[in-house]
Amino acid sequence: QVQLVESGGGSVQAGGSLRLSCAAARNIFSIITLAWYRQAPGKQRDLVASITTSGSFDYADSVKGRFTISRDNAKNTVSLEMNSMKPEDTGVYYCYARALAATYWGQGTQVTVSS
Repeated sequence: QVQLVESGGGSVQAGGSLRLSCAAARNIFSIITLAWYRQAPGKQRDLVASITTSGSFDYADSVKGRFTISRDNAKNTVSLEMNSMKPEDTGVYYCYARALAATYWGQGTQVTVSS
């Protein structure tokens, strides 16, 4: 059973925008943190942005001022608005959820930014 379903990836030119969305399955309860990670080719998976149930958030320095994370606690969804995108934003973006009992990963969605 797929626990996290991502959507919204694709290709965009530098300076453009994309919006990623992730919906958690109904059987995931007590989610504390929702986040987006990015894995560029040949590199490790790194945190892009995270947000807690109370609304506290954190961003990677490289995306501050350009990306915005938001969540809907009632719907167990998280979104990532990406603006002023750069070629170095290219990678597979993974949705992540940390609940009281377990952690979950989405299947990943490809984002490609061309110069």
